[in-house]
Amino acid sequence: NFETAKYYVTIIDAPGHRDFIKNMITGTSQADCAVLIVAAGTGEFEAGISKNGQTREHALLAFTLGVKQLIVGVNKMDSTEPPYSESRFEEIKKEVSSYIKKIGYNPAAVAFVPISGWHGDNMLEASTKMPWFKGWQVERKEGKADGKCLIEALDAILPPARPTDKALRLPLQDVYKIGGIGTVPVGRVETGVL
Repeated sequence: NFETAKYYVTIIDAPGHRDFIKNMITGTSQADCAVLIVAAGTGEFEAGISKNGQTREHALLAFTLGVKQLIVGVNKMDSTEPPYSESRFEEIKKEVSSYIKKIGYNPAAVAFVPISGWHGDNMLEASTKMPWFKGWQVERKEGKADGKCLIEALDAILPPARPTDKALRLPLQDVYKIGGIGTVPVGRVETGVL
């Protein structure tokens, strides 16, 4: 958990390995936004975006599970050839845009941010190592947004409407049987109040 200028953010990490897809589905079904992290390293991006790659699978699952807002972090920009390569970022942005459009996302509404998690580039503030990056922009029916780094992209997320005047809807994520206490259902209130 962490706080941005606008939101209290809970990260539900979905490991990239195929063995954890079940966990990823559970976590993703609770999310308001997906942050798709794509590795920019030579060969790494190509493996993820290949026909059976994890990048494709995760993007498709997120959309299928109803997560309509997406941010793409192009990570490991420090390990491109040459380091912090604009052409590599643009190549990845073009290819990922093409794929996410096919599954139902509008690429114009998706922030693409070149980052280096290891060095902190474009995570919390604009990096001096990528002077070519003028920032991300998104256009959606609710209006436009722009920024330079990943934290600003998170702040540009639109909170989903959760109408309190409607009937109670609480999709269950899990049910625990706790001795001495009883059955404890776990879920998120989508509409109504509890």
